Amino acid sequence: MSILANLKLVSSKRNQSVSPVIQRRNKLSNKISEQIQLVQAQIQGNLFAPVRLKTIKNSETGEKQTIQSPKRVREWWHTSEAGKYHITIRYGSKQITFDAKGTKNAIEVNTKEEMLAVFQTLKEAVEAGALDAQIEEASTKLRAGFVK
Repeated sequence: MSILANLKLVSSKRNQSVSPVIQRRNKLSNKISEQIQLVQAQIQGNLFAPVRLKTIKNSETGEKQTIQSPKRVREWWHTSEAGKYHITIRYGSKQITFDAKGTKNAIEVNTKEEMLAVFQTLKEAVEAGALDAQIEEASTKLRAGFVK
């Protein structure tokens, strides 16, 4: 018992539900992390090919198997006529705008190294809650598409 005396013991209960705001932040943060990995791979000249686990049922035997299938990650940027990169942030299929009028939906950078820094800054901003209003707006628009 003397070994446990050195530990700080507390009564704890795990919270079973996470608020929708935190769920949306986490979802966008994870997607930005994928974009960061994609840019890093392109800078290094490598191929970024994440995989996801998929459970399929064998039609002949009826057994369930877990297989790895490639996950498609689309680039959130395109090259402008001037040769610069325009980064857009997406929540689902909706683009997030950065100004109050809703007209500025992209960030312009010159190089992929700058793009990497911008994605890291955006990830920090999302995790800090700086884009909660924009995420909420995009989420509302996205959900409206599913209502009959």
